[in-house]
Amino acid sequence: MIPTPVNILIQCQNGDREAFRSVVQTYQRMVFSLALKMLADEDDAKDVVQETFIRVWQKIGGFDVRRSFATWLYTIASRLCIDHIKRGRRLVPMPDDESVLQRFAAETDSQRTLENREWVSIVRLMAADLSPKQRLVFTLCQLEGLSSDEVEQITGLNARQVKSNLYAARQTIREQLKHLGYE
Repeated sequence: MIPTPVNILIQCQNGDREAFRSVVQTYQRMVFSLALKMLADEDDAKDVVQETFIRVWQKIGGFDVRRSFATWLYTIASRLCIDHIKRGRRLVPMPDDESVLQRFAAETDSQRTLENREWVSIVRLMAADLSPKQRLVFTLCQLEGLSSDEVEQITGLNARQVKSNLYAARQTIREQLKHLGYE
């Protein structure tokens, strides 16, 4: 995760909008990546990014600068994603999502980058049967590459709960892949 200089955070706590603009520029891609993978909708992800930074600005005064800012930010963003999922509609795979997954699985270039719509298709297809907690833990661990300790801090789950949700998510996704003919 990206370390944020303490002086920038203190400037933000003192109402410095330029310092906050720099924080937003530094972290907006990270928050968007999480939100897109969680919500599988680009517009919804953009809304969560905006809401995340509004919340951060409103609550930065109470942030302890000795803690990890990125972990705090992930916590806010992931809770907003979970709230959005609970309020919103269920993920429903689209007819062309399966073909996107097949193209992705057949791709051999390890340096490939997925466009947003490809991520959306894959996430929608794979995460359709995951609970919000399972989707969050899977996204943070597998797609964002965070450690179990970081995931525990962000989600408020203990190590056993993280492991259990990750296991259930992997099993569900494994079943999805078997259903699609991938062993």
